[in-house]
This record gives sequence, structure tokens and C-alpha cells, in this order.
Amino acid sequence: MSSEESCVVRHFRYYHPVSDEDVVLLARLEDSATPVRAGTVLWEERDEAHEFCTLKHGWAFSYRELENGTRQILEIYLPGDIIGLREFAFSQRLAGVQMVEDGEVCFFPHRHLVDIFRQSLTLTSILFAIASRQQVLLTERLVNLARRNARQKVAHFILEMFQRLRQTEANGSDSLRLPLSQEILADLLGLSPVHVSRTFTALNDDGLVFRDRYQVNIPDLDALKQEAGFDDRYLIENMRPLFDGKEG
Repeated sequence: MSSEESCVVRHFRYYHPVSDEDVVLLARLEDSATPVRAGTVLWEERDEAHEFCTLKHGWAFSYRELENGTRQILEIYLPGDIIGLREFAFSQRLAGVQMVEDGEVCFFPHRHLVDIFRQSLTLTSILFAIASRQQVLLTERLVNLARRNARQKVAHFILEMFQRLRQTEANGSDSLRLPLSQEILADLLGLSPVHVSRTFTALNDDGLVFRDRYQVNIPDLDALKQEAGFDDRYLIENMRPLFDGKEG
């Protein structure tokens, strides 16, 4: 498996260059890819937690089912993401995970990460950075839910997905594929599906976001950032100073 074929390797290289030996170690995380259909539940809350998975193709999301029958979506996972890192020290799943669309996942036991810890300082450091970033994404999601209005919530989320997709699918364009239904967006952003639809219409009327089914075009990136109050510091990573001994 070459690095050009692996979203996981591209994901790791976004943080820091990895050696050929490290690529071989990462390849173990994409062994035995399993095809999965849209809507497949990879695991449910309180299931036994003894393995992770990498998302080779397709999108997925984590969620919590609430007592009143509603659902809160916590995070969106993209190709190259490792799912389940937050549960490394837990015996039960803290949230469910479901596929958004058809894709491929690769399940691997916890011991594979332990092997990486033993053999590669670089990959161990990057894994720590990835886990830290997932925590920061959840923090930003909390701020988005609690303190931003509907236009800001939608605009901010679009910009976050745009930046994250650039990490492994850089194509130089100002558009992105967003294969999320209005129901998924509503459960993610704390809005109703109708409110999501009206907000996209308003952003379209103002020339900020053009959405055609699952394709989203951003005609003026700076204007959308201003609308959302978007600060991408939480999405920008650079571990090179750490390895060069130049951190402050």
C-alpha cells in the first residue's frame, strides 16, 4: 500500500513527515478493510471497547441517544480518521458510531497502538496530537452549540469541514462535498431540519454559500469567515518545532 493510496498516512504526514518504516507500521491500521453501507452502526454506546477503527473511505459520525428520544451528534469523521481514541482507557463505548455513507473501515485491536508506541516516537507523538485535536474539536463544537446563532453555526461548520478536508484531499478549489442530510446537520448543530434549510437559503441569498444537494461552493472564503467569526487556529497543526527542538 503506497502513501498515495492511504488517507491515514496523508493524515499523519499533515502533522509531521513520517519515514518509510513508520509507513509500514501505519499500514497495519488499514489491514483487512471491511465494506460498510450507509447507516451501518459500527458500535453502540456501552458496547465493549477493545478495538479502534480507521475510516478508509466514507464519512461517519459519533452520537449520544438522549433520554427524551432525541440524538446529539458529537463529531463527524472523515477518511483517514482514527475512531475510538478517546475510549482507549475505557472498557465500554462512550458514544455510538454510525456511517453516513457507503465506505470501508479497518478494525484493529488496542495492542496495535501499543506496538506503535513501542516502535516509533514520531508516530506516538502524532497520535497524541491527533487525540488532542479531537478534544479541541469537541470543545469548539460546544462553543458552536451554546453561543453562536444559526447562521454562524452553519457557516462555522462548513468552514471547519472545508479546512479538515484540505488536510487529506487538497484540490485547490473553494468547494467541498458535504454528504450530510438536514437531519444529521440538525442533530449536530442543535437546530431543527427546517431551521437548517432556512439558514442555507439565507446564506445562499446573501451570496455566502451555494449548496446543490451534497456539493457546497464558497464564493468568498473571507466573507464566510467573517460571518462565522471563524478562527482556524484550532485546526492548524505544526509539530516540526517540537522535533527540531525549537519549541518555545
